[in-house]
Amino acid sequence: MPINNRDTGWFKSRRSTSGNDQCVECRIVSGAGTGVRDSKDRDGGVLWIPPLSWASFSEQAKAGAFDLPN
Repeated sequence: MPINNRDTGWFKSRRSTSGNDQCVECRIVSGAGTGVRDSKDRDGGVLWIPPLSWASFSEQAKAGAFDLPN
């Protein structure tokens, strides 16, 4: 499903500061999945992730599965 990555709805983490360009942006499209792109290169392409895969990733991330050890 081709979607123009200039469409509205892209967002960064609430923890991202306004001057921080080291982030990814996400856009959730109901029924299509979640798009992820580099905030420094918005025209560089979008990685589209299916809804169930995004849900699984999100749950694991919230549980700390990808946290680096201290």
